[in-house]
Amino acid sequence: MLQSRTVKKEEEIKVIATNRKAGFEYFLFEKFEAGLSLQGSEIKSIRAGQMSLVEAYVEISEGQAWLRSAHIAPYIQASHYNHDPVRARRLLLKKRQINQLFNSVRQKGMTIVPTRVYIKEGRAKIEIALARGKKLHDKREVIAKRDEARDSERATRAR
Repeated sequence: MLQSRTVKKEEEIKVIATNRKAGFEYFLFEKFEAGLSLQGSEIKSIRAGQMSLVEAYVEISEGQAWLRSAHIAPYIQASHYNHDPVRARRLLLKKRQINQLFNSVRQKGMTIVPTRVYIKEGRAKIEIALARGKKLHDKREVIAKRDEARDSERATRAR
């Protein structure tokens, strides 16, 4: 007797925006995936790749997680039904996850930073990470390691 197996197709992810400075400015610990509560013109702009996480941060207030200062460019075809580009957007997380993040942020030096925004199964998702800020000497170490790796790569290519 033959058994039919259903093969789950791989999740297709289209990365829209990344926060490249987050890995340099912070030690990233635990990562979470959250949904974004968006207006119609916002999702259209995100699908067109018109989003920036440069100054964005996550804040927990009144039992909700909020994405602040993320810039989503206005969608030109929406005319007067457009959105405010830097409005606060609610993150869709489970209550247990919000409580876990809130308790972690109360510790000294911990914060929540957005690391990337992507489209998964037709929905906009954001990856946020629990982070602790790096000191200047930690950043210098990262730069020194990067330079050393680049120099060794050049040396191996030259041979």
